[in-house]
Amino acid sequence: MDVTDKPLAVLWDMDGTILDSEVLWDVAMAEFSERQGITMTEELRKSTLGNSMTGALTKIYVAAGVAPADRDYPTDSVWLTSRVAELFDQGIPWRPGARDVLDALADAEIPIALVTNTDRPLAEHAMGTIGRDRFAFTVCGDEVPDGKPAPDLYLTAAAALGIAPRMCLAVEDSPTGTASATAAGCPTLVVPSADADVPDGPGRTFATTLESTTVDDLAVAWRSARETLNTREEGTREDIR
Repeated sequence: MDVTDKPLAVLWDMDGTILDSEVLWDVAMAEFSERQGITMTEELRKSTLGNSMTGALTKIYVAAGVAPADRDYPTDSVWLTSRVAELFDQGIPWRPGARDVLDALADAEIPIALVTNTDRPLAEHAMGTIGRDRFAFTVCGDEVPDGKPAPDLYLTAAAALGIAPRMCLAVEDSPTGTASATAAGCPTLVVPSADADVPDGPGRTFATTLESTTVDDLAVAWRSARETLNTREEGTREDIR
């Protein structure tokens, strides 16, 4: 039996959840698409939301008809990372309400982790805006075997904090990230960015914005999501029953 009515930790996605950085990614991805000889369509753009670098590049290669043997992941990853870093360094806007929620969690002494599909070098640029010292732990897409939508990132963060995934609340904005959190067994608050189409499902509760969100609101979201989540034991050392 769980003996708390609040999550023991909150695991945060970054792009589109804390920071309104998806719009900057869109600029770079559109430019990369042009380099591949195609125009970024709305359908293609949506399909890349929340993807790992490799996943996003693959979708553009496929759309452009680039043969597997001709896909230069190392070179194109460096180009895309450099371009996004340039855009990030010009300033990244916060998502509405996100900074206030992070401050409220700090005041409540609830630990938070950053769980992002973005590779570490680029994530460090973004953390300069957020504040690295806010997080008890950070994990990036290039630091696990499989990025989102696989559960690796969320499982890594929960294990590092020593807290069972079901005792954490994940906060996500995209279908890819939400699938990752759900697969890891984390109750998830989904705050969709832009026009991201995140399907409803077990373990998920939805909000249109983080504005005016309190720690009590997060607790309600966590309890609501847990009610429909089919959990599995992950064996973390602070698994409360």
